[in-house]
Formats: sequence, C-alpha cells, structure tokens
Amino acid sequence: MNSSKVKLASKPQNHNNLGDGYLKFQLNQQTAAVLAMKHTQEAVILPVESVTAMPNMTTCILGLMNWRSRIIWLVDLPRMFNLESFDNRLRQYNVIIVRVESLLLGLVVQEIKGTTKFIPEDIHSPIGQVESSLVPYLRGCVVQEKEIFLVLDAQAIAQSSILRSDEV
Repeated sequence: MNSSKVKLASKPQNHNNLGDGYLKFQLNQQTAAVLAMKHTQEAVILPVESVTAMPNMTTCILGLMNWRSRIIWLVDLPRMFNLESFDNRLRQYNVIIVRVESLLLGLVVQEIKGTTKFIPEDIHSPIGQVESSLVPYLRGCVVQEKEIFLVLDAQAIAQSSILRSDEV
C-alpha cells in the first residue's frame, strides 16, 4: 500500500495540563470537528486507488482498505452525517484510523488540522447548535479561538445503525 502516515503520539492525560487531547480536522468546508485522541490510532493519507469498493453498500461506505495488514472499512464521515461531502474526484483521502474497543474504522475527512486540548467542562450541549441528525454522534460542541468544533463520539459512530445495517 502506498500511503503517507502520520503517527499520533498517545501521551498520558494530565488534567492539569490544559485538558484532554483531541485530533482537530475539517469534516467539510463549513464544519470543523475534533475526536478524542484515546480513540485515534493514526492519521493516514491514502491514494484513492488503494480503496477496494464493495457492491451494495450504503453510500457512506467507500470500501475496504489495508491498514497495517488489517482490512478495515473506510467511511465517508461527512456523507454519514448527511453533510455536504467533498469532491469525489480526489486523488487521495485524509483518513483517521479510530479504534473503539476491538473495532477499527477509517474515517475520511476533508483535512486534518493537528491536535488540541481542552477540559471536559468546555464541551457544551450541541442541541440547538447543529442539525438534530448530528446530535446522536456528538459529545457536544466546543468553542476555541472563535471557531466552533463538533466533539465527535467515536463510540456512537462505530455503533451506528448506518454502519451496522450492512454488517460492517
């Protein structure tokens, strides 16, 4: 597999040191989000031709990818959330490999922005702030540097009926 990899260091959480670690990224042009580092294994740039499409899958499933000799599902996260998706003529995907218990998933996002930290008290209710269809996949919202970030719930994404309905 010809992909560029960025290893994400997993440091022990120190609540006295600005809070918990999160990976920051753009879901699409309009929507910024974060995902807890405890669920994030790696960020990978994956050539489109490295993805094996599977027939009869829901539209948010892009196919299968090989990650460290494991075959995992690749999910178009903006499409899963019914948000405006990115250009399907891309030559590569920005993929966040997440682990929830024993399940590994590749989440495709528009752009990976780096890492940030904040304390749990900074997370506010998403109700009334975002589309109601997004709420089940969120832990909340956080405002940082005048930008609103959706705080995604990796467990809710992994257990989604959208993904489970096709026996992913």
